[in-house]
Amino acid sequence: MRCAVVGHVEWVEFARVPAFPAAGSIVHASETWSEPAGGGAVVARQIALLAGRCELFTALGDDDLGHESARRLAALGIDVHARHGGQTRRAWTHVDGDGERTITVLGDKLVPQGPLPLHGYDAVFFVSGDVEALRSARSARLLAATLREGPTLAAAHVQLDLLVGSLNDEGERLDDAVEAAVVVLTDGAAGGTVNGERFKAVAPPAAISDAYGAGDSFAAALLVGLARGDALPAALDLAARAGAAVITGRGPYSAQLTSPA
Repeated sequence: MRCAVVGHVEWVEFARVPAFPAAGSIVHASETWSEPAGGGAVVARQIALLAGRCELFTALGDDDLGHESARRLAALGIDVHARHGGQTRRAWTHVDGDGERTITVLGDKLVPQGPLPLHGYDAVFFVSGDVEALRSARSARLLAATLREGPTLAAAHVQLDLLVGSLNDEGERLDDAVEAAVVVLTDGAAGGTVNGERFKAVAPPAAISDAYGAGDSFAAALLVGLARGDALPAALDLAARAGAAVITGRGPYSAQLTSPA
């Protein structure tokens, strides 16, 4: 199965703290680490683990962090196709004692631009990019997208097979101009809705450590399930297990689901 992601990467510095700092306070981190992440990277890595391979079409800074991102993503098993230019966007993420993450973004998002050579792919997940990149992705057998990119989805006028968003994000609202066969809106531990019908979440297999990457891993696994021919309930179960697994690790990659069974 040939899969690809069109999306962004940012260099993320993580700090584990007892609680997110209130105004005027000082908190001491018990642990820090950094790695390339962002929606494009996290979705691509989860697809690669479940489908055996995934290509990532992205834009990276023409700086030390951009080139290091390419090396680190390749080491994670992602086939990276990157246009280098500009400065890498960075992010700072606090992970509190309950595992919740709070993100501060620094700099402009670098996004892939089309047209892209995506004809003949079995599944493509559009995380971010310009209108032409999205239209290129429509040549895939299955096309998924995130509701975060609502304006681009509306401007491209393409039919989606899968649209994934969050019920809890004010920036993710359905637009009548966006058409999708399956619309999934997640609701954390409460599960979510699929085409308006509720579905249940899956309990994490271990203690919650870090919520970063849960939604993106859920979305990636859902596309893999549908692309391999699973019925929608089975694909949702795979996605729920992927979302539950990732939150038990440190960062988005250490505990992502590795088996599609």
